[in-house]
Amino acid sequence: MTEGDVLLELDDVHMYFGRVAALAGVSLEVKKGEIHSVIGPNGAGKTVMMNCINGLYHPQRGRIFFKGEDITRLKPYARAKLGIARTFQKVEVFGGMTVLDNIRLGRHIHLKSGILSGAIYLGKTAREEIEHREFIEEEIIDLLEIEHIRNKPVGMLPYGLQKRVELGRALALEPELLILDEPLAGLNLEEVEDMARFILDINEEERWKVTCLLVEHDMGVVMDLSDHVFVLNFGLKVVDGTPGEVQNNPEVIKAYLGEEDIYATRK
Repeated sequence: MTEGDVLLELDDVHMYFGRVAALAGVSLEVKKGEIHSVIGPNGAGKTVMMNCINGLYHPQRGRIFFKGEDITRLKPYARAKLGIARTFQKVEVFGGMTVLDNIRLGRHIHLKSGILSGAIYLGKTAREEIEHREFIEEEIIDLLEIEHIRNKPVGMLPYGLQKRVELGRALALEPELLILDEPLAGLNLEEVEDMARFILDINEEERWKVTCLLVEHDMGVVMDLSDHVFVLNFGLKVVDGTPGEVQNNPEVIKAYLGEEDIYATRK
């Protein structure tokens, strides 16, 4: 698959909770190498959409493809093996474990040693752990600038650093697609700038080149970082286009501001 090919595709996805349509016929194409953002008001269906992509939910209708393969019914761990990683709205870390141990958990799908070799910790197992440790310590910890907290329990860290640890764990999977569900929520200005820089590095640096699907409310960051922006409202697609196209779309303005505010700005 070359740069610019479709990496992820949602085809007419419907997700219902009782009689409520959280997603009503959503279709989306995310191309390899881009940052594709998903925006919309609270309750628009953004997180439901991410849950469908990584397998926490299975849509009642429609299909989801990753690298051309139908993954609609695959379990989350199977999708992780294919190269889909995720961070969450609310930080999901193991507070009693160290930063290093939290990040190491993201390497579990790459472990190839058997039970016997793992029990005696010789040969292949020892070499494998050294390789994984080098990757985590030389690549991820360096990228996210968390060397100074590597041995600290995550539960004792400020929220902004916990967000970095969760991102590090997702990167430990070495994903092709990284789902970032509101990575800037709860961060101060300096932390927002740092996280935005990390996302750009993950997407652009030759070492990583990770395609990102970003859910975010900070419109300044979305417009600065994104190649394409997909707008949801009440489970329906409003528009999918470049940041410039989305910013000037009257339906997007209506979804965010309401008709009265549009009328006031036009007067």
